Amino acid sequence: MSLASRLAAGGHGADAAFAWLVRGFALAGGVALLVMVATVVVAVVSRYGLNAPIFGAEDISAMALVVVVASAIVYAAWDNAHVAVDAIDSIAPKRATRVTDVVARLLGVATAAMAAFALFRHGACGAACGATTPSLLVVHTPFYYALGSAFAAIAGMLLTRQAVLWMRRKGQPDRAHAR
Repeated sequence: MSLASRLAAGGHGADAAFAWLVRGFALAGGVALLVMVATVVVAVVSRYGLNAPIFGAEDISAMALVVVVASAIVYAAWDNAHVAVDAIDSIAPKRATRVTDVVARLLGVATAAMAAFALFRHGACGAACGATTPSLLVVHTPFYYALGSAFAAIAGMLLTRQAVLWMRRKGQPDRAHAR
């Protein structure tokens, strides 16, 4: 069963803890995508059909796109849909790839955690730092926080999956395999 199928079924084992979080991001991304599409359609019809462009349509579309991207990266991480290069697998023994997989996963945790920290820190400044959209002056803070939350979720998922792998190797079954 794929991870996407498990999301629909509620998840199992370590993924169950993140299933609701992923669903929330997916819902937010879906709503943001609808807002973005509606904004673009109305803006195009208004500009070319009525010869009256809508002020701030680009701001709304850009901020909606941030939410779409945040939800997409969380879902891709949850579904293991990230890019992988299997060059090491073809030349190194399985024991070596276990080590490189752990190193890569821990680097992913560190990178995602640093990105989350930077986004939360920069987002906290808000309008005082000039972090607003050009036309409507929408403050970027909630959008920084959305991306920061996405990267924090990714760091948590990667760390949880690594812990599950360590437990399996030590002979301690996790809940998904105990059933």
